Amino acid sequence: MSRRRPKGRPISGVLLLNKVAGVTSNTALQQAKRLFFAAKAGHTGSLDPLATGVLPLCFGEATKFSQYLLDADKRYRSTFCLGVSTETGDADGEVIASADASGIDRDMVERALERFEGEIEQIPSMYSAIKYQGQPLYKLAREGKTVEREPRRVQVYSIEVLDFVPGNPARVDVDIHCSKGTYVRTIAEDLGQVLGCGAHVQRLHRSQAGPFSDEDAVTFESLEAERGEQLAEVLDHHLLPPDAPVQALAPLSLPEQSAFYFRQGQPVMDPKVYQLGEEGDMVRVFSAGDEFLGVGEITDDGRVAPKRLVV
Repeated sequence: MSRRRPKGRPISGVLLLNKVAGVTSNTALQQAKRLFFAAKAGHTGSLDPLATGVLPLCFGEATKFSQYLLDADKRYRSTFCLGVSTETGDADGEVIASADASGIDRDMVERALERFEGEIEQIPSMYSAIKYQGQPLYKLAREGKTVEREPRRVQVYSIEVLDFVPGNPARVDVDIHCSKGTYVRTIAEDLGQVLGCGAHVQRLHRSQAGPFSDEDAVTFESLEAERGEQLAEVLDHHLLPPDAPVQALAPLSLPEQSAFYFRQGQPVMDPKVYQLGEEGDMVRVFSAGDEFLGVGEITDDGRVAPKRLVV
């Protein structure tokens, strides 16, 4: 029995989508996949429906390297509402508590935020996508269930207060540079606890994911308008090359014969390897004609072993 061919074009590359509020990351992915008429696509870590901002989408062979973007550092701009706690920790949840925040000033907020910089532990929200016995926590939460969650260590490189509006409730705009797996809503909730008034995320925008910023991202609406009644190919100029997720890795160009064996999954020797890194380091591998072949690992004997190959 023959395998059914996937519907769509076999395109490969990375689209930097500026997700709008109110849609899930998977909905945004499916919309883009249909618009580009792509046979295969995947995102690189979801954004909450409330959130906007950079959502890199990988098409075709680029999906093999999406983990590199999933593991990359992120930057967010967010507005915290002080004095109001919600069930979900963000503006999409029902209000569960209110407290007077009129006595809080900017200096108090900045001092309190200092404790959240560096390596910290966070207990994931019950409304996160982390799975417990195969079920996402948010599904259990919607059923009224609460389970024990292990704290996770994350790195917060910096938290800068961009603006503060006193009042009841009070509002603070922050810029957060952090490692993967950091929950901004948890920072907001923990800040509210420290200040004794409660807090939640009112607005969340991801301004950077790995090397990609929102300045380079496009909205679905602009893509839809650009395509109009034309074929999907008219949008292909928006796609970054398949090696975009691993652009931080050193490049290695192989001569034709070595490239042939590398494509076959065999480790190859090359004198340039010692200039690129040490044993265990990963490199981007190209043919002499600048065709991206995949990612390889430097071995202890100075060879490069294929780890992820492009078809």
